[in-house]
Amino acid sequence: MRGFKQFLMQSNALALAIGVIIGGAVGRVVSSLVNDILMPPIGLLLGNVDFSGLFLNLGSTSYVTLSEAKKAGAPTLNYGLFINTVIDFVIVSFCIFMITKIAMRPSPAPPGPATKACPQCGEQILAVARKCKFCTSPV
Repeated sequence: MRGFKQFLMQSNALALAIGVIIGGAVGRVVSSLVNDILMPPIGLLLGNVDFSGLFLNLGSTSYVTLSEAKKAGAPTLNYGLFINTVIDFVIVSFCIFMITKIAMRPSPAPPGPATKACPQCGEQILAVARKCKFCTSPV
């Protein structure tokens, strides 16, 4: 058990576990955003369509709502739920893309030492130099 604890603390396993937990929480938030905030106005614009209730009945009996078909155990293709899931996926993917883009941004390079041009040869030398390393003239 001690070896396992040491593995968890010394490797990226702990960071991975934290990432999975946070990712699951963000996924639930995004699902709520899609289902409760985005899809109702989109459905309203498309003529009062509730995407979560869109389905194709594969059975011979007709059902008005998806919940009726599920209650009866009828085979259905739930393409409305699939549309919600695809939108959910796109939003999560975009968020991960933005986080990765921000996290992977290269840090600015530290400024180099100050330089000046040699008055004799014009080459760049250190600003604190007393002699040019190219033409050996005093500066």
